[in-house]
Amino acid sequence: MIHEDNLDSELDKNYDETPIEEYIELQEEVTETITKVTGMYKDWFLDYASYVILERAVPAIEDGFKPVQRRIMHSMKELDDGRYNKVANIVGHTMQYHPHGDVSIGDAIVQIGQKDLLIDTQGNWGNILTGDSAAASRYIEARISKFGLEILYSPKITTWQASYDGRRNEPVNLPVKFPLLLAQGGEGIAVGLSTKVLPHNFNELIDASIKILKGKPFTIYPDFPTEGIADVSNYNDGKRGGRVRVRAKINQLDKNTLVITEIPFSTTTTSLIESILKANEKGKIKIKKIEDNTAATVEILIHLPPGTSPDKTIDALYAFTACETSIAPLGCVIRDNKPLFTGVSEMLKVSTHQTVDLLRRELEIELNELEEKWHFLSLERIFIENRIYRAIEEEETWEGVLNAINEGLKPFIVNLKRAITEEDLIRLTEIRIKRISRFDIDKANQNIEALEGEIERVKDHLANLIEFAINYFTHLKEKFGKGRERKTELKSFDTIEATKVVLRNQKLYVNMSEGFFGTSLKRDEYVCDCSDIDDVIVFLRDGSVVVSKVDEKKFVGKDIIHIAIWDKNDTRTIYNLIYRDGKSGSSYVKRFNVTGVTRDKVYQLTQGKAGSQVLYFSANPNGEAEIVTIILRQLSNVKKLKFDLDFAELLIKGRVAKGNLVTKYAIKKIELKEKGISTLRPRKIWFDDTVQRLNVDGRGDLLGEFKADDRLLIITQSGKVKTIVPELSTHFEEDLIVLEKWKPTKPISAIYYEGEKAKYYIKRFLVDNENKEETFISEHEDSRLEIVSTDYRPIVEVIFSKVKGVQKEALEVDIEQFITIKGIKALGNQLTGDKIRQINIKESLPYEEEEEEEEEEVIDIDDINPDIAIDDDGQQTLLF
Repeated sequence: MIHEDNLDSELDKNYDETPIEEYIELQEEVTETITKVTGMYKDWFLDYASYVILERAVPAIEDGFKPVQRRIMHSMKELDDGRYNKVANIVGHTMQYHPHGDVSIGDAIVQIGQKDLLIDTQGNWGNILTGDSAAASRYIEARISKFGLEILYSPKITTWQASYDGRRNEPVNLPVKFPLLLAQGGEGIAVGLSTKVLPHNFNELIDASIKILKGKPFTIYPDFPTEGIADVSNYNDGKRGGRVRVRAKINQLDKNTLVITEIPFSTTTTSLIESILKANEKGKIKIKKIEDNTAATVEILIHLPPGTSPDKTIDALYAFTACETSIAPLGCVIRDNKPLFTGVSEMLKVSTHQTVDLLRRELEIELNELEEKWHFLSLERIFIENRIYRAIEEEETWEGVLNAINEGLKPFIVNLKRAITEEDLIRLTEIRIKRISRFDIDKANQNIEALEGEIERVKDHLANLIEFAINYFTHLKEKFGKGRERKTELKSFDTIEATKVVLRNQKLYVNMSEGFFGTSLKRDEYVCDCSDIDDVIVFLRDGSVVVSKVDEKKFVGKDIIHIAIWDKNDTRTIYNLIYRDGKSGSSYVKRFNVTGVTRDKVYQLTQGKAGSQVLYFSANPNGEAEIVTIILRQLSNVKKLKFDLDFAELLIKGRVAKGNLVTKYAIKKIELKEKGISTLRPRKIWFDDTVQRLNVDGRGDLLGEFKADDRLLIITQSGKVKTIVPELSTHFEEDLIVLEKWKPTKPISAIYYEGEKAKYYIKRFLVDNENKEETFISEHEDSRLEIVSTDYRPIVEVIFSKVKGVQKEALEVDIEQFITIKGIKALGNQLTGDKIRQINIKESLPYEEEEEEEEEEVIDIDDINPDIAIDDDGQQTLLF
């Protein structure tokens, strides 16, 4: 009978010559042998899952290795002779221990080698930055690094087990005396679970281990070989549920070029460029071309079309490309032959304490070996010095020889550290006559004394084991820590809103009367530029409002009165509304904003009565409040048919508010009488120096309260000055030295070294052109800015260099008295003709600034006393 597993091989022997009848018979024969596999599934699947978890995918916490990595390092030690070995040779040798083939072994060696910690490499080992693969294993070579030899191997304290075929012994775990798993990182996918331990900094791990031994608190964060910038605020100690946001380092090379010099972990320059090109094709960003100049370091040049904002493009790259990635760590390791989910702090503690235990065991073995050596040297000295060897000359049996030696030693064994064994006696009989004849008692005593010193040293290390372990970690850092400084910069990121940085490369159109909007209605009215991720807010004549996604064509309701791009976090756009309640009801006025809504849900701005209608509407991006004139229809019992309404006198309330009564009579017309000004309070803006960004959340230094027309003053170390509107998405230059609220009448004082004339000059100037960046020092390559101040009356101290050993007294300069305000391009006045060693800015003289006019308070319409018109029926109507 043929088993099912052998059916294909049986037919493949001579497939072309197998008659169809025989094929059917074979199938029938197989059918008869089919059995249920329920029990096999339950047992075998669990066995398979356990095997993959324990023997393939998840590293052990004891040494930080997966089995294939451990077997590779063990094989390399067996082959080690100090020279490089072909990787193909290492792969072949490792196959004696690892049963899964040469490909998996070769890939694992390359991964270890690329981490530049345990293996010295020679040849083309690939590039983690570009994603280029390594050359074939027959072309590349490797050997154990000095660091690997230092921390990995100690055969005397290694636990051994039989290899998979029983022919050799392999280590259960290597006695690793370093937090190797945290230094290298590791990831794997098993059956039912996975692991992702991120790499950490070599020196920081050692420092943290020392803190653990000293009982001090510690914190460790990832450090990636691809460098980049990381936000670890949600790292969660590397446990499940944590997140690390990683960004590429992007700088502005010039006004039309960006350069990426560091990339996020888990990406390559190839994948990064592909994501940028894909975003460009989808219209999320706009670029001209990309150049990849990456070699030993990353250099990706992004050329922008003229007129494209570099700052906004940087944010867009983070929002829409792999320039920002999110990594989810998952600390899963094998401990005591079981998977364990834990954090990196616990992993480091386990590794540190294990290192202490391994050092203790090594010291104990060393002490035992030293004491054994001392014991035999002492016996040898007694044996030769007292000529006990002569007592065996007349003995005829082996037992007699041993007894004679033993009896001869008894008078001298008082100071020995243990009893004499038969093995000791046998070793004494093996001493050669030549050694006895040349024995030097003084040299023997010196050797014994040296051993006693070594024994005391080891005993002292054991008695002060923690201090010894600290010295061991310190030694590792001093010997191997140079060049392993932190590569990844840690920063706190602001969340970039995609809608604020997306390239609006589509056009939005609307058919007001029919109620359609979309990007395909090119024959209808143009609204604005938009992107496919924008939301659109639509107001209808019946007093309803709806927010919907940009689409090619969408119906929202007939008689549209206003449509715009909507930002859910925009609280400064205020809508002014007058509506009629029902077909012939009273009219109401209200001011409101629209923030939290459900997409495609219709909301009512009126009281919901049939026939309600919007009589007046305006959208105000900065909370403007206009004055309108209300004209009523002619009625015999109404005396005042025309009055003004000032929206500034109303409080801004919620979207669902009923509003205030305007009149119960029919309104004929509403006319705009006067455009409004902003009624919103000035906005407080802070600058967070950690992330170099503006915010309104109270982080960092308060720059001031900004109204709609206020600007920021920016001065850089390169001698440039400009003013900008304070947008929260603004990026700042790295050489920023002044950032404050701009006061147009406040002078700027500067002292600079003029390169061409080789002299120092003082100048005072005002910023006249608020829309242009200008340079206020000369453009000579040696020119440099020394001091800049925005105080009204700054004072500086000039310290002169010694001339022929004579020190001139320091000069104090009142800049306000020294020079008047001139143009920004003026050279200024020469500070002094003497050679200057240093210029210091001192405390400025007092100056009283003129107080700004106080803002008018916003008044609620309910708090004022309106004129009251009384009609013939005695009814009252509010008139404004």
